[in-house]
Amino acid sequence: MASAIVTNIQGYSIHDGPGIRTTVFLKGCPLRCAWCANPENLRPEPETGFFANLCRGCGHCAAACPEGAILPGPEQRIDRAKCRSHGACAAACAYKALVRYGTERSAAEVFDKVRRDLPFYQSSGGGVTLSGGEPLTHPAFVEELFDLCGEAGIHRCLETCGCVSREVLARITPCTELFLFDLKLMDPAAHRRWTGVSNEMILANARFLAERGAAILFRQPLIPGVNDDGENAAATAAFIRSLGREDLGIQLMPFHRMGESKYRALGETYAFGEAAPLTEERIAKVRKIYLDAGVACTVSK
Repeated sequence: MASAIVTNIQGYSIHDGPGIRTTVFLKGCPLRCAWCANPENLRPEPETGFFANLCRGCGHCAAACPEGAILPGPEQRIDRAKCRSHGACAAACAYKALVRYGTERSAAEVFDKVRRDLPFYQSSGGGVTLSGGEPLTHPAFVEELFDLCGEAGIHRCLETCGCVSREVLARITPCTELFLFDLKLMDPAAHRRWTGVSNEMILANARFLAERGAAILFRQPLIPGVNDDGENAAATAAFIRSLGREDLGIQLMPFHRMGESKYRALGETYAFGEAAPLTEERIAKVRKIYLDAGVACTVSK
């Protein structure tokens, strides 16, 4: 029985595919996008986050930690070298100042939870979406969960950065009804600078899915100073058009800073902490580039 490290099972999601959905977030990602809004899902192992603004200094967490990883002080903090993220400190904290990111769950366990929302899926044309991180770092889990969902008539959607092996992608394609596929940057050097990896495999995998007739909605996080220029949008539109399918469009996901507090909780620095949201005018200009190129383009709210 396959399992994966799950950080959240979020019901009533309306931005992760059609209809009302349940989104399951898995840990682990091959990319390190500087703007990532889910830093708790990057590493594959469980982690502990500390929200200093919620701490009341009661000391229960320090008493519960078997590793002695809670450091005293006006703002208690975690000794990351000692912390093993067992979760004892988070369980002992009545104020939710400590959070354990990641619990191992089997595909059967997750299915038992998501199937409870079946009436919502049926009434809205929704279903289950796997997100992350990169869900395809757990191919056996994805395949088993999606097979269970398919047998129950639940629509299956997968968010992916596309940076996975061809073998894994081919394995998952038959049980996936919609891919939400990220196209962040078309310039290889810029892609490596901002995400830590080349885009060669990503673009090849996008073409692979398109050639096999998979249902795909490309998505692009629109980040100020990174890819909000006309050049990147035009290059992305040209790539999508080169796939030879009129049904392929893209959804823009404008930059936001909602993940900033999680960086602090994990003791990390957020590279885009000073960046301002894009204006509606700027977003509209980028969208127009896609539309003028003949690529359907929507904006995520």
